Amino acid sequence: MIDLTGQAALVTGGSRGIGRATALLLARSGADIALTYHTRGQDAEVTVDEVEALGRRAFAFGGDLADPAVVERIMSEMEGKLGRLDIFVANAGIWPAEEVRLASITTERWRRTVEANLDSVFLSTRAALRLMRAGGRVVIVSSTAGQRGEAFHADYAATKGALISMTKSLAVECAPDVLVNCVAPGWVDTEMSLPAFGQDNRDRIRRSIPLQRIATAEDIAGPILFLCSDLARHVTGEVLNVNGGSVLCG
Repeated sequence: MIDLTGQAALVTGGSRGIGRATALLLARSGADIALTYHTRGQDAEVTVDEVEALGRRAFAFGGDLADPAVVERIMSEMEGKLGRLDIFVANAGIWPAEEVRLASITTERWRRTVEANLDSVFLSTRAALRLMRAGGRVVIVSSTAGQRGEAFHADYAATKGALISMTKSLAVECAPDVLVNCVAPGWVDTEMSLPAFGQDNRDRIRRSIPLQRIATAEDIAGPILFLCSDLARHVTGEVLNVNGGSVLCG
């Protein structure tokens, strides 16, 4: 039912986790794929190989998306390879694993989180919108932390909350030509989350979720695909919660 044949998608942070799962699912639906990575070049090339095995074109572009010059280079190279941009998924980001009270968060950590989770999305989304044609789709990956806060991770929660506000602002700015939506995952079983699970926490976290399971990256990629498709053609400015019922705020 979902056919993205002839469309080009750019997924940031596509070397692993949610980004990789999203790139593969978009490719299975017919889209050609560009993806970005910061330091995981080998992982990104594995994703490229997997997309190409599905019969789609794929390219990986490396660099720090918090650097405006890097973003402009990546967008220029992507346009040269794919010739168009129909779908943009802003997924790249970090989660500082160490629990720290706000009073003890260093300025360095705060700025690093803001650069990785907010500045990079601003810069890459701005550049993507300049290339995107009418009918385009933007999906921003936020978090339940951006909806309810997250004690001892105020830096992360603040950036993810800002992405939700950015989504709602852009939905009005970009209408009617481009639809802008957001997904807000809860706990996801990815490499980034491993420090939080530990040996004892995984089962406790699982029991806290009404559906009694921790999401996989593919569980998040599916709703992203929906928002990129014509099935969601009358949806914009929405925050789609994908958390197994753990945060009932929709």
